[in-house]
Amino acid sequence: MNSPAITKTCGPGRPKDLEKRAAILEAAKRLFTTQGFDGTSMDAIAGAAGVSKLTVYSHFRDKDALFTEAVRCKCEEQMPPELFAADLKGPIRKQLLTIAHAFFALIASEDAMAMHRTIVANAQQSPKLAQLFWEAGPARLQEAFGTFLREEVAARQLDIPDVHRAATQFFCLLKGECHARLEFGCGAPNAREIEDHLNATVDLFLRAYSPR
Repeated sequence: MNSPAITKTCGPGRPKDLEKRAAILEAAKRLFTTQGFDGTSMDAIAGAAGVSKLTVYSHFRDKDALFTEAVRCKCEEQMPPELFAADLKGPIRKQLLTIAHAFFALIASEDAMAMHRTIVANAQQSPKLAQLFWEAGPARLQEAFGTFLREEVAARQLDIPDVHRAATQFFCLLKGECHARLEFGCGAPNAREIEDHLNATVDLFLRAYSPR
C-alpha cells in the first residue's frame, strides 16, 4: 500500500550520493537527540557524517528540512509503511496489536524520550520546532493509521464514524500510564505490564468500534 501519510523519500540516484545521504541522516538523528535542535549545527552534522557542509546542503536545503527528515526516518524505521497495509482477510485484532507493539517500542525508545523532552522543554521558545516535529512524526503516523482504518471500515471489519478521532484515540490510549511512568522517570514498566497494557488497549478499541 502506498500510504499518503508515510512515503519513501526519493534521494539522489547514485550509490555514493545515497550513502552520503544516509550518513547525514544518521548523524542528524544522533546529534538532534543528544544536543538538541539549537545545539546542533550543520557544520557538526557534516563533521559527524564525514562529508562537507556543501554536501549536506546539496541533500537538505536547511536545518529545518534535515530535522524534519530525521524525525520522519526515525518513525519509519520502527513503523514502516507496510505496517499499515490492511490485511482484509486476516484478524483485525492481530493487525492492531502489531501496530500497537511497534508504536509503543518507538515512543518508549531512549532516542524518542530524549527528543520528546527536548521538544516539550523548548515548546514556548521554539514553537516552530514543535510544529516541525508534530508534522514529521505524530501527524504522519496518524494519517497512515487513518488510511488503515478507512480500509477496514470499507471492508466492514470496523464501524468508525470519525476515523481521525479514532486514530488519535488509539495512539493516546497506547501511551497510557506506562509511557507516563517512563516520561516522568517514575520507574519503567516491565515487559508483562506493557504487554497487558497493549492487549487491553486493543480490546478496548475493538469494543468501541467493532460492527454492531
